[in-house]
Amino acid sequence: MYSLTVRDHMMIAHSFVGAVFGPAQELHGATFLVDAEFRRPSLSADGLVVDIGLAAALLKEVLAPLTYRNLDELPEFRGRNTTTEFLAGEVFHRLRARIADGALGEDGRALAGLRVELHESHVARAAFEGPLP
Repeated sequence: MYSLTVRDHMMIAHSFVGAVFGPAQELHGATFLVDAEFRRPSLSADGLVVDIGLAAALLKEVLAPLTYRNLDELPEFRGRNTTTEFLAGEVFHRLRARIADGALGEDGRALAGLRVELHESHVARAAFEGPLP
């Protein structure tokens, strides 16, 4: 399987509900490095997985509504703990929807899988991955 990974970041604020989160129950900020890995079994006629510029622009587009926001205030996250794991899945689903809409062109239609990994620090990260239709 061939893959191409692009990276961006997002800065957010949020809080958690539950004793397991300790001091993170209070409002706090986080900066995540976000990697999106696009996968396909064979390269395009141009030797690409997808156009790296389109992939980078798509990741930036998907992160924009979350960046510099207090996630506790977003209606779609009301009542949810926006953990690193949860956010990896959320970014995955938003990217998958845009890919299905044709955001990566014909090369995007040949993608077989996607993996989104959020690095919350130099020692901790979480990911969500799955197939693409």
